[in-house]
Amino acid sequence: MHIGHSIGTVYHIMDDSGNSTTIEQIAEEKDLGVHITEDLKPSIQCVRSAAKARSVMGMVNRNFKRLDKEDFLLIYKTYIRPRMEYCVQAWSPHLKKDIECLERVQRAATKRIQGLRHLPYEDRLVYLGLPTLQERRLRGDLIETYKIMTGKEAVNREHFFQPSSCEYNLRGHSMKLLKQRASLDVRKFFFSQRVVNEWNLLPQDVVDAMSVNQYFRFPVMADVDFCFV
Repeated sequence: MHIGHSIGTVYHIMDDSGNSTTIEQIAEEKDLGVHITEDLKPSIQCVRSAAKARSVMGMVNRNFKRLDKEDFLLIYKTYIRPRMEYCVQAWSPHLKKDIECLERVQRAATKRIQGLRHLPYEDRLVYLGLPTLQERRLRGDLIETYKIMTGKEAVNREHFFQPSSCEYNLRGHSMKLLKQRASLDVRKFFFSQRVVNEWNLLPQDVVDAMSVNQYFRFPVMADVDFCFV
């Protein structure tokens, strides 16, 4: 797979007998359930994740004629939503069409509850106590950053983040990160880049938490309480 350029380079492999075999060129590869393309855009991953979630939702629709709030939340959180969030820190979408591709699944699923079909999507989310998928992805980024920065994840944080060296900036917490310059969207929206601004906005007591199982108020979404779960 040629990543980052379109040069038609051909690679060969030679066996023990001296015979040369041309290595097949591919534009897409599936690795541990994540679809990787040569342009590193998550569009295909979004489409296929949404398709899997819709498939499960169709099975639920065939077997349950009506669902109340409690039953829906149990089924949705267990079988449908995880299809759209598997390893999402590696492929989180940034294009509007990809974000909407996933959000449409949740929008359709929340109409399955009796009496909610004709309500606006935002009102259905409030009634069910659900955030949008985009908000959940942002929360997931912060949780993963917290785990890496506090050593709760077996990952070398220097491979992802660079601590901020701005001693004159006293606002924020003691583990602020430096956001490096990026000329391409592939780098700009990579996990270690896109999370920096939101991470730097967190209060000191959140980054000092002993575990992820603590509530905190989201700085950029002050009306929503999230939990590190």
